[in-house]
Amino acid sequence: GLVLGIYSSEKDGGAAQFTSAGDAFDRLVSGKLRELLSICGPPLKKGKTRIFHGLHQDFPSVVVVGLGKKNAGVNDQENWNEGKENIRAAVAVGCRQIQDLEMPCVEVDPCGDAQAAAEGAVLGLHEYNELKQKKKPVVTPQLHGSTESEAWQKGVTYAEGQNLARYLMEAPANYITPIKFAEHIEQKLRSFSNVKIHIRPESWIAAQQMGAFLSVAKGSAEPPIFLEIHYLGGANTNDSPLVFVGKGVTFDSGGISLKPSSGMDAMRADMGGAATVCSAIVTAAALNLPLNIIGLAPLCENMPSGKANKPGDVVRAKNGKTIQVDNTDAEGRLLLADALCYAHNFNARAIVNAATLTGAMDVALGSAATGVFTNSSWLWSHLYEASLLTGDRVWRMPLFEHYTKQVTDCALADLSNIGKYSRAGGACTAAAFLKEFVTASHWAHLDIAGVMSNKDEVPYLRKGMAGRPTRTLVEFAARLSQDSHN
Repeated sequence: GLVLGIYSSEKDGGAAQFTSAGDAFDRLVSGKLRELLSICGPPLKKGKTRIFHGLHQDFPSVVVVGLGKKNAGVNDQENWNEGKENIRAAVAVGCRQIQDLEMPCVEVDPCGDAQAAAEGAVLGLHEYNELKQKKKPVVTPQLHGSTESEAWQKGVTYAEGQNLARYLMEAPANYITPIKFAEHIEQKLRSFSNVKIHIRPESWIAAQQMGAFLSVAKGSAEPPIFLEIHYLGGANTNDSPLVFVGKGVTFDSGGISLKPSSGMDAMRADMGGAATVCSAIVTAAALNLPLNIIGLAPLCENMPSGKANKPGDVVRAKNGKTIQVDNTDAEGRLLLADALCYAHNFNARAIVNAATLTGAMDVALGSAATGVFTNSSWLWSHLYEASLLTGDRVWRMPLFEHYTKQVTDCALADLSNIGKYSRAGGACTAAAFLKEFVTASHWAHLDIAGVMSNKDEVPYLRKGMAGRPTRTLVEFAARLSQDSHN
């Protein structure tokens, strides 16, 4: 099959305009494509398709997709590059139509931005069907023409990184346990000579005095794992690394503060923070980015049992601070508290943590953007610039002292793991809690609870776990590596 793009006309009723690949194909079939398009209805709107059969022997089926306006660039209102988003969405729709026709291969028009086209194709075709006997036919997308193969390959690598995170998040919790998560990432990084991986057992976690992390893990029969990845891509292996930290709760029942049963199965993806940061490092290694990155993922389950944390228990974090566990379902921040303390051992250029942390984040922003809480405007601007390109948006949230007071006003300990006004500003009090374990001057906390899954909001992702914002983390790391080069 072949997917070709077509732009909307600038004027109402004007003729639509082909991409250069569309023009070339139209010449190849002696103008038949243009002729058919003009007689089969009104001009194609953005994201809509027409499919033609038998135009050329090499391509039994040709899907033409609407790309919207030709010179759509950065849309300040939407905070993304609209042209790139249009290409991703259009290509994904076209590729899925070829998949429905059960063709094994599809050639894709680069549409003026081969990286965005590749991302649309590879993200749009991905589906988790590992455990089904009946699977959708596998379709391999390829670049149509050869002029932009480097950009195309980069897009494929970015998209495969996000698909790895989607795979890990979507898989059932009995398939992705803490140890299996760590082994899966280890296997993905095995071929890179500049990557070292440490799969730390419970005894190591205890020796590190990570009492907050261990208190969550002790309710489950699955032993906890602390995954530590060192990617040494920098010119000097001693250069300060970028440190990524990801919440890795491979199943979150809520513990003694048990969640409602409806929708609890989605909590297999509560390790989305670990999935996205680890996948971003796998992608950085595949792209051979010239910087050092360290990935830290505390991995465990949060389960109710006779050994589980009880509401009102007090636990001690790695930095000595005591925490009153007023709600055992606010467990992610306990894991991250210890991991963030440990992250300070590496003289980091920046520490970025990602976590499906609060339902309150989903209430605040829905699935439109990842909420970012940061103490560094430099870090914020890099994350924001990266998100403009990827279309996987970020939005800055407040880290006011106002919220800190709500977690430090605590009866039995230095901190409570929930804000004293319970639900008010829940994403903000969670961020304020984490800030109590950070002394680094460049730190950002990404609350990805709202972008964890996709229903139909992102047109180039199928329904299911989204793997967001992996591409934004990769693009951010790429920008940071350019910074250190300049």
